[in-house]
Amino acid sequence: MNYQWYPGHMTKARRAMQEDIKLIDLIIELVDARIPLSSRNPDIDELGRNKARLVLMNKSDLADPACNRAWTAWFQEQGIKSLEINAQSGQGMKAIQGAVQEVCREKIERDRKRGILNRPVRAMVVGIPNVGKSTFINSFAGKACTKTGNKPGVTKGKQWIRLNKGLELLDTPGILWPKFEDQSVGMKLAFIGSMNDEIIIMDELAVDLISFLQEWYLPLLKERYGLTGEETPVQVLEAAAERRKCYKKGGEPDLSRAAQLVTDDFRSGRLGRISLERP
Repeated sequence: MNYQWYPGHMTKARRAMQEDIKLIDLIIELVDARIPLSSRNPDIDELGRNKARLVLMNKSDLADPACNRAWTAWFQEQGIKSLEINAQSGQGMKAIQGAVQEVCREKIERDRKRGILNRPVRAMVVGIPNVGKSTFINSFAGKACTKTGNKPGVTKGKQWIRLNKGLELLDTPGILWPKFEDQSVGMKLAFIGSMNDEIIIMDELAVDLISFLQEWYLPLLKERYGLTGEETPVQVLEAAAERRKCYKKGGEPDLSRAAQLVTDDFRSGRLGRISLERP
């Protein structure tokens, strides 16, 4: 399956971000901990040159713990501070304020030497659709100050949010890039739900996902769907349909429903803690 998605409003959002980047000191980039590279927007590296950076690996509770540690070390090697968080539960959120002060130390020191003592750090929060930006901002601010949703593209416009005397956040719509040079990037984004499922052939997506899981997380698949481990991806769907009593009229397995169930089991963490990328 060919994975592509770049609605017109994404181009507009990128132009707006180019303007807004001049106003900020720090870029806080949310990525999905299950695909820390594929869920980054390469445009941010270009747009955010010379700005302090902080990468937050959101949904880290759904990702493989060993991979989380490896990615934290990898970002550190790139000179980028990163933290594991779960914006929904609040896990890891208390460490963010200290991390902001750490990565903006030069800016704060520069202000102090100029006699500017109370100017807050202005941070732009960026991330691709459905990575959890609005949930993060609400959790970090301690109140529902942005509209949130579990569909890509809920955040439509920008808004400043003052968190405390030392930090202001600029929220931005999630943006993707025009073309995936590597189709596996688009596929991983589809796996985690950053693309609209309505434009995806879910049966094919589930087969691709099962193929990956059979290579890296076979014990989790076997336990969830009662498998021997010798099945083809289509046979895994059949087993999932049997297990969850998904039948068409006439009693044959409903593979389309099973495909959605398997995908949902992965996305929700019911299959276990799974990472789709390794450094």
